[in-house]
Amino acid sequence: MSTTSTPEAAEPEPAPADGPAAADSGPAADRTADSAAGTAAPGAAPAAVLAPAGRKFGLAAATALVMGNIIGGGIFTLPAAVAPYGTVSLVAFAVLSVAAVLLALLFGKLARRSPVTGGLYVYPRDAFGPFAGFLSAWSYWTMCWVSIAALAVGVVGYVDVLIPLGDGKAVLALVALAALWLPAAANFAGTRYVGAVQVVSTVLKFVPLLLVATVGLFFIDTDNYGPFNASGESVPGAIAASAALLLYSFLGVESAAVSAGEVRDPERTVGRASVLGTVASAVVYILGTVAVFGLVPHKELVASGAPFADAVDYIAGGSWGGTVIALVAVASIVGCLNGWILLSAQMPYAAARDGLFPKPFARLGKGGVPGFGVLATAVLGTILIVVNYADDPDTAFRVLVLITTFTGCVPYLLSAAAQLYWLARGTRERVRPAGLVRDLIVAGLSFAFSFWLIAGAGYAAVYQGALFLFAGIPVYVWLRGRQESPEDANTVA
Repeated sequence: MSTTSTPEAAEPEPAPADGPAAADSGPAADRTADSAAGTAAPGAAPAAVLAPAGRKFGLAAATALVMGNIIGGGIFTLPAAVAPYGTVSLVAFAVLSVAAVLLALLFGKLARRSPVTGGLYVYPRDAFGPFAGFLSAWSYWTMCWVSIAALAVGVVGYVDVLIPLGDGKAVLALVALAALWLPAAANFAGTRYVGAVQVVSTVLKFVPLLLVATVGLFFIDTDNYGPFNASGESVPGAIAASAALLLYSFLGVESAAVSAGEVRDPERTVGRASVLGTVASAVVYILGTVAVFGLVPHKELVASGAPFADAVDYIAGGSWGGTVIALVAVASIVGCLNGWILLSAQMPYAAARDGLFPKPFARLGKGGVPGFGVLATAVLGTILIVVNYADDPDTAFRVLVLITTFTGCVPYLLSAAAQLYWLARGTRERVRPAGLVRDLIVAGLSFAFSFWLIAGAGYAAVYQGALFLFAGIPVYVWLRGRQESPEDANTVA
């Protein structure tokens, strides 16, 4: 997109060979060369093995990956989750849409510097060293498998519209597990099949959702909107709290950046796909939520388990419309899981190539997908789903959503800080004032939005998310300790 600066506008010079960041940074061309060679030294740029040219994502597939990962369970479940806050949540949606576009611009700019698989792990590592890269990768990976479990749980309510499942927890858990393992199997088949499934599932859900978001506007009853602020909190507090929940529906804006090694011409394609996918998703989100709020009476919306299905029933005057939307919702969430499972394997893959994640995560299957990463994500998601249904599904789902907000914002925060670092290191001869100001605004606001969303997640989510984050430190200590040579260990002793 034209809104990003050119490389010479505000691009910092590479770190000198003898500087502190020499082992962790370098021109994008050098990183790509390392990737092609398939080698990497500890602490160096990730040697991300790129997919064969015939299997790489083009602009359409990369945009579909972004949209498919953004438009998943969130659009179908969160209107009811934020309804208790009132229509102030629509303001939060608008603010969050702006923040998501800024993040898309940020990742597009960072991808021009580091056009390799790993994205949100690579950027902090290049700027601040391996520990920052590890924390970002660990936090993002945690967010992925927690989010995947929440998405799989979210599909159950819409399956229940199609086939009454009853109240048996075992049956509900089996449906959620099937929703998780079917797209996991597609990932084992390879990136080519992931891209194809992503395009089909995105078209399948985007067209009906767009129709609902436009046709539904003609059936709105303004009396259904309810109070502006029904939370009992201040308006800024209600916006922050509802935005923390709504961020769950925007997770995925970084999808193209994380999978940059599988994207053709990533320096150009990642930024374009991120912005196009985010803007298209935001339009559908805002119009769709406005329609749902205006179609379903507020009291009913608060208690709804399938808000979009209820909204279509009000338009159609029967139950057949809700059944169609339930089918679309199931396809949407399964398609979203398809893309998220790929991303959940890509981040630890890049870190494992650097020796900052266990070695099995760096193994590639026949289809070019890190198979162990896919398997680990599916197993951890399975454990969370079983735990979820052993407790209270409704409460656990909300907690999982807020934990994903915290663990997702940590890599966003570190990536924005990395961009600010590179901008600060730019030499005066290579900086154009207009480009520098523009990039500073994008990076600064991205950092501020990420910090604001972490605060809005609430004490419980931050506490539990921090426990997940700090649990990775012993893993980092062990891996780094194993990388030290005997000579280094003797010197320290």
